[in-house]
Amino acid sequence: MADSTTAKNLDPRVRELRPRAEERAAGVLVVGLGRFGQSIATSLDRLGQDVLVAEKNPDLVSQWSGRLALVEADASNPEALEQIGARDFSVAIVAVGTALEASVLITGNLVDLGTPQIWAKAISAEHGRILQRIGAHHVVFPEADAGNRVAHLVSGKLLDYIEVEDGFTIVKMRPPKETHGFTLEQSKVRSKYGVTIIGVKSPGVEFQYATPETRISPTDLLIVSGPAELLERFGARP
Repeated sequence: MADSTTAKNLDPRVRELRPRAEERAAGVLVVGLGRFGQSIATSLDRLGQDVLVAEKNPDLVSQWSGRLALVEADASNPEALEQIGARDFSVAIVAVGTALEASVLITGNLVDLGTPQIWAKAISAEHGRILQRIGAHHVVFPEADAGNRVAHLVSGKLLDYIEVEDGFTIVKMRPPKETHGFTLEQSKVRSKYGVTIIGVKSPGVEFQYATPETRISPTDLLIVSGPAELLERFGARP
């Protein structure tokens, strides 16, 4: 087990990963292997990203060894981050949430290393403000975001809901009856409802970007963007 000043590589891919990260100033360092960290790391790995996970719990490291590039290290200690080559990564994700002190220390250490992009998980608004003050570039609230998304999905006709930033949202939905058989130019959705249909998916056809000439059928799926309140109003149309 690594103590607070050392780190121990447990996967040979770590040795392969670090030179690539140094050469390309690329790669993603994920700190923390809880559920959020697991989801982020495995998704990035599937997408072909160079990912290194730092986790101080030896049981979790052992459990995931062989599936991800792992290093056993306490990232709240700056020396441990130096030893694993943390400064070589262009992106770091602090997936530690419930241990607030550790989350703040790790984020501060990464700021001191000059990491170009730091994403940090927060569990409360106050936690998020602290992370932003010490230098996190992006703060995410996975539990709150998931709850907000599910609430919108179960309370209306929306099939998917993603809030991008400050209330600007993208949704997937069935087309309201008033749009059936009409082109977007004819239905005037944007001028009537203040939202924009940006794409259409018809059965058996690949996704298409919407144009004024795009004609909507009842079986289509729409991708619509706009302010959350206006999208909910449009999504509630029969």
